[in-house]
Amino acid sequence: MSISPYLQPTVNTIAKPKVALFVTCLADSMRPSVAFATVKLLESAGCEVHVPKAQTCCGQPAFNSGDRNNTRLIAQQTLAALTGYDYVVGPSGSCIGMLHQYPDLFEEGSKDYLCAQSLARQAYEITSFLVDVMAFELTPNNTKAQITYHDSCAGLRELGIHQQPRKLLAQMPNIQLKEMPEADTCCGFGGTFCIKYPDISNRMVENKATHAETSKAQMLVGGDLGCLMNMAGKLKRQGSNIQTRHIVELLADLLEQPALGEARNTPLRSATIDLAYEA
Repeated sequence: MSISPYLQPTVNTIAKPKVALFVTCLADSMRPSVAFATVKLLESAGCEVHVPKAQTCCGQPAFNSGDRNNTRLIAQQTLAALTGYDYVVGPSGSCIGMLHQYPDLFEEGSKDYLCAQSLARQAYEITSFLVDVMAFELTPNNTKAQITYHDSCAGLRELGIHQQPRKLLAQMPNIQLKEMPEADTCCGFGGTFCIKYPDISNRMVENKATHAETSKAQMLVGGDLGCLMNMAGKLKRQGSNIQTRHIVELLADLLEQPALGEARNTPLRSATIDLAYEA
């Protein structure tokens, strides 16, 4: 992996930019609260948010499986769905990273190639967009917690996402970030990787769970649902009390939904409750 050549963020100068929300499959099917939190943050940043109905999967599962023909068809569908906006923003470095790979699917100089380049230049992961493009400042809230942060592979290595989520978290006065060892090491999910190499994947997520516990944080936060679901599953199977949440839920103060891996009858963790451990 290398940083996308199309990632050249500049501070937004449009009064009310039109933003297409790229929902992602996992947010749509498994964790809609992540999409709602993303919308709340974008609107708070002064954006006009649209959710194109024609959007589907970004095509990454097909791409990673070597199925370039179907990936190309999915990309063409996505290009058509996301045309006509100032920016395209999603709550996943992995899925947005895939949009940045679209130009490689098409013949250089073709119409699809040029459209794919244009989309890649407009496509941002949510924390990168808020910090690098919108220079966004959070509205203060009362959520109080000790957290640790996982850097997802695609966001970090394809889109350069590392300081952006930490800058946003630093704006929350009652949030204490406790960095875990190897925060930027893969959790073992990797999409189809965990299916092809389950033993290796399991060992990797065991290591990640151990590092999260070592941090002594109460909440494990990250920016990609695939990684978070993988880590939450392992933590819960090991009997851990660590909550696992997407960063946008924390930033948008939408904590009514049980944490990932928790049953719906689990007591809710609302923003009015002190989530922090005793010192």
